[in-house]
Amino acid sequence: MAKLLALSCWRNLSPRPHYPSMPKYPKGQPATTVEELSDSTALFSVVGMTCAACAGSVEKAVKRLPGIRQAIVDVLNNRAHVVFYPSFVNEETIREAIEDAGFEALLLTDGTDDKSVKVCRIQIKGMTCTSCSSTLESVLQGLHGVLEARVGLATEEAQVHYNPDLLLNPNDILQAVEDAGFEAVLISSSEDFTKIDLHVEGAVTDGASMEPILDSLRTLPGVLVVDLTEEFSKISVSYKPDFTGPRDLINVIEKTGNGNFKAKIYPTEQGQRNSHRREETRQYYKSFLWSLVFTIPVFLTSMVFMYVPGIKDALDAKVVNMLTVGEVARWVLCTPVQFVLGWRFYYGSYKSLRRGSANMDVLIALGTNAAYFYSVYSVLRAATSPHFEGNDFFETSAMLISFILLGKYLEILAKGKTSDAIAKLMNLTPDTAVLLNLDADGNVVGEEEIDSRLVQKNDVIKVVPGAKVASDGFVVRGQSHVNESMITGEARPVSKRKGDKVIGGTVNENGVLHVKATTVGSESALSQIVRLVESAQMAKAPVQKFADRISKYFVPLVIVISFTTWLAWFLAGRYHAYPKSWIPSSMDSFELALQFGISVMVIACPCALGLATPTAVMVGTGVGASQGVLIKGGQALESAHKVNCIVFDKTGTLTVGKPVIVRTELLTKMVLREFYELVAATEVNSEHPLAKAVVEYAKKFRDEENPSWPEARDFVSITGHGVKATVHNKEIMVGNKSLLADHNIAIPVEAEDMLAEAEKMAQTGILVSISGKVAGVLAVSDPLKPGAQEVISILKSMKIKSIMVTGDNFGTASSIAREVGIENVIAEAKPDQKAEKVKDLQASGYAVAMVGDGINDSPALVAADVGMAIGAGTDIAIEAADIVLMKSNLEDVITAIDLSRKTFTRIRLNYVWALGYNLLGIPIAAGVLFPSTRFRLPPWIAGAAMAASSVSVVCCSLLLKYYRRPKKLDNLEIRGISIESSTDI
Repeated sequence: MAKLLALSCWRNLSPRPHYPSMPKYPKGQPATTVEELSDSTALFSVVGMTCAACAGSVEKAVKRLPGIRQAIVDVLNNRAHVVFYPSFVNEETIREAIEDAGFEALLLTDGTDDKSVKVCRIQIKGMTCTSCSSTLESVLQGLHGVLEARVGLATEEAQVHYNPDLLLNPNDILQAVEDAGFEAVLISSSEDFTKIDLHVEGAVTDGASMEPILDSLRTLPGVLVVDLTEEFSKISVSYKPDFTGPRDLINVIEKTGNGNFKAKIYPTEQGQRNSHRREETRQYYKSFLWSLVFTIPVFLTSMVFMYVPGIKDALDAKVVNMLTVGEVARWVLCTPVQFVLGWRFYYGSYKSLRRGSANMDVLIALGTNAAYFYSVYSVLRAATSPHFEGNDFFETSAMLISFILLGKYLEILAKGKTSDAIAKLMNLTPDTAVLLNLDADGNVVGEEEIDSRLVQKNDVIKVVPGAKVASDGFVVRGQSHVNESMITGEARPVSKRKGDKVIGGTVNENGVLHVKATTVGSESALSQIVRLVESAQMAKAPVQKFADRISKYFVPLVIVISFTTWLAWFLAGRYHAYPKSWIPSSMDSFELALQFGISVMVIACPCALGLATPTAVMVGTGVGASQGVLIKGGQALESAHKVNCIVFDKTGTLTVGKPVIVRTELLTKMVLREFYELVAATEVNSEHPLAKAVVEYAKKFRDEENPSWPEARDFVSITGHGVKATVHNKEIMVGNKSLLADHNIAIPVEAEDMLAEAEKMAQTGILVSISGKVAGVLAVSDPLKPGAQEVISILKSMKIKSIMVTGDNFGTASSIAREVGIENVIAEAKPDQKAEKVKDLQASGYAVAMVGDGINDSPALVAADVGMAIGAGTDIAIEAADIVLMKSNLEDVITAIDLSRKTFTRIRLNYVWALGYNLLGIPIAAGVLFPSTRFRLPPWIAGAAMAASSVSVVCCSLLLKYYRRPKKLDNLEIRGISIESSTDI
């Protein structure tokens, strides 16, 4: 599970468009000459790409240049990777070509790409609909130095990738957000991965009294920056965890203050966000209750008391001219609702219009103002005229605002539920930890209970049965079983003994463990999983662009439709286009037209469209994380649900990935110990799983646990073939038939027979040549993973084609394929050939997923529409993949695809509801049913329907929380694995 540490630098590569082959060398230049030249690589940040078509434009523009060998464009990460011949083209020419295509381009040096590109996450307050998030995203993208910006409406956060070398820092980004009309709070920055905020309590905490403490902190080894925020008595410290930690910082503060100061860690990032959400929820709830205090009397006086004898006479009593007591009461009661409780809508409208866009606040403000100010006009005219009998719509304004406040309150509650998965992950870390004090010899001399956030690197922690592990580390003493289901989804407890790695947040089952902390805080596996899930929830699915496009025109279009509706009904009434009997007795034709216009304005809901995708993606990725399937964003989810072909690697994917020698046959008179000494000395320099199996087996013939092997000179690893080296002045070759054939070494008939026999038994045959002659044959077995055959069968029932691509020989690959039920096999494939096969399948119309675990799988993982990495695989494979299967179980491939399908079914339902609601609601509000049925939608009911639409979309997404993986997977037969070894001489 240590491989999970690679998750912090994952790359979510999008499917790339494929184009006809373009020349790799300039016209008129012989290909042979170019091939002899050395090439160079350049990485560009490309700003402005929004879809695969944009990526295609950039790729074509670059490939048209002379001297371009390869150009790969990643639209999600806004990168262009170009391999070129410097003799014919340079970086500046390539950059200009990209800009000529209509995009901004910046050359990233090695330092810029790896170290200088920073990421900050910002909490955004004040966004109400997709128009807000899209506008803010455009503002951030326009900042000089910003490479990529993502704004999530559902998460209310922004994630910004920027280059500090271009004089841009998080404060500039925060200011840009503020200038756009939103409130911004910095959550974290990649510069802050080793930053901690400490709250200092004492008699006096002004700048002068704190200065000695700040000076003491600055002198600590590893401390980089110390900042003081006086009004909050907060000290922010950036430090290197290898040199110091939070416990050391607190001790320095308390010792420097001679006991007059106490320090503690500020609330966690998740706690701060929860606090903000609770405060926002409380404010909306409070506003709604206050609105009821005023709105209920307005409703009663206008809708109920008018039919109660006695009360009706009192309300109809004249005050001045035709002005009645009821009208004055409604005016007085409605005004606080309109201008005090409804102030947030005025403020939101002002900020939106100042940005040059229009959001939901504009619609609410226009609708309520129309009702309120017409009512004021009616009241004032009644007060100044002895004959005018007008009607007011104060109840429309007050009830509209009340229902919208209720809807926003319910929406915030529901949106909070969508991030439950992250909250549960964050809460896995225990509150306290038992720290062991050791003497110089490593003996325990004492223990103390501390805040788990104070655990530092290299601390030794005691974990008792039933307690949670406080940080990532390895066992230095004890033996137990640890429940890792909350992290990996693996239901069975995992045995742990000395030297085994443990993950923070997991639960110790029975024995006592002493664990040495290796990674703490934001570097821990749990924190990085949380960051991955948060980043995934920020990443927009391509289908979200549909809502973004609509949002740009939605509000202006609704305003036009609303005005047109009012004008059409007003002119129809003015010129008697409909009978007077259609007009209700309580109003005239102008007032009827005004009600239709207001209803149209307030029933339209851009929020439902904006929340349709992100809320479903948030819940879907959270559910996946809880089941051990880490999905890197909406792009991966959307691509996975379309998959109809899966390419499997063999070793470590379909098989266990731990090959063992099961048979050895010598073809020369030689002692087995001496034979394996030569073979192991050659193979020990290789990282291949088969090489490790050979070395591990060779240890059986040595007495030492970690024997030293003879020196191997002139070692060469030949990808896809084997290795060769010189040991004891003998040339040793270990590999397949191709290796020996390339070196003109004859393979005897008996060796050929042994290889054929091994292949029939689904074993890999390895030839060993000593001094130009075949000396032995090794048979290596890598057993199938439990349930592999059933998984392939279930995929067939899901109409998904399965293909196996492996670097192993055809005979072994065919045997494994027959055993699991795969019909299409590609054997002896090199890494680039695996990627080419994936591209061939894509060209044939398949949506391809690649499942692999090794370095040699990473090109295919990147090329595939969806790359799935086995969690126990290599760091490079995990980085290249779109989905990480943490349990390394094949059935999670089915879970990932099934979850993506369920998520996108939910997204479609959300869009059907959101679009259907607007397409049906707006015409009904405009009065299309009124001529035939006399049915009309009062504005306050239209407002209630608008509020309900957003809540219903979020609730529809929340139903994904009850996702259960396919029942077929629960019935998989888990077979045992037994391996027997034999040696023949």
